[in-house]
Amino acid sequence: MTSPASSIEQDATLLDAALTMRRSGFRHLPIVHGGEKLVGVITDRDINRFAPSLLGNVSQEEYNAIFENTPLAKVMTRNPITVLPETPMREAAAILHNRKLGCLPVVEGEKLVGIITVTDMLKVLHRLLGGADPA
Repeated sequence: MTSPASSIEQDATLLDAALTMRRSGFRHLPIVHGGEKLVGVITDRDINRFAPSLLGNVSQEEYNAIFENTPLAKVMTRNPITVLPETPMREAAAILHNRKLGCLPVVEGEKLVGIITVTDMLKVLHRLLGGADPA
């Protein structure tokens, strides 16, 4: 689990999420209300899906306006599947695999405390297979 998880407030915009992901290098971003209550998730794929095609008849100003004026609350995945800090790794891996998810927010009550990603699971698998600890 990555803890604390980078997160963003639900009243932020699509542009804020895109910039946060670019700065952090993360592809999944939990969305919170009041700094800690998990209310949703947005991914880099979600952002790409909501971005208009530059090949269409959209001007650069219109393209930018969509990013600047689209609130995350409008495009986020609400009520994401979550796990608890004590959830066994085997169970978390099964959820990621069976539901074809890229991440699982980790919560205590409604409070976001971390995130488990497929990359986290691959890091564990690599370690279990005797690989050097990846930097």
